[in-house]
Amino acid sequence: MLGRMIDHLAWADERVIEALAAAESVPTATLTLLAHLAAAEHIWYARLTGATPAHPVWPALSLSEAAALSRKTIEGFRTLVASMSPDHLRRDVSYANSAGTRFTTPAIDILIHVCLHGAYHRGQIATTVRQAGGVPVSTDYIQFVRDPATTPLPR
Repeated sequence: MLGRMIDHLAWADERVIEALAAAESVPTATLTLLAHLAAAEHIWYARLTGATPAHPVWPALSLSEAAALSRKTIEGFRTLVASMSPDHLRRDVSYANSAGTRFTTPAIDILIHVCLHGAYHRGQIATTVRQAGGVPVSTDYIQFVRDPATTPLPR
């Protein structure tokens, strides 16, 4: 199921990126949210793998930079999740948040958070697109499962 959630994350992020790339203009607030989304995914991946993040939580990224970061990070998540045993999913990950506060969280909870965090910010992106007079792309999970290009769950 976790792999399916990461597949949805990848699909939804890519739909947003493609829609923004095709737009005549991208509102600053929209780009700020997309850059944050890509950076937050990157930061959580770094925490899970013990790496040092290369970006702050609210970076100034162009659309192409945010897209590249998102794609690279999601491939990392796919590889990581595919390799994780149940014991590895339950292992505690210690890290400091952007304010410097220390936390310890099971890997599974971090991965679920990444998927839910993305949905939250894609909703905000949709709002900024609509406020600028555009039509946001749907990234709801049900749209993902209805998309003929996505792989259905085995029966």
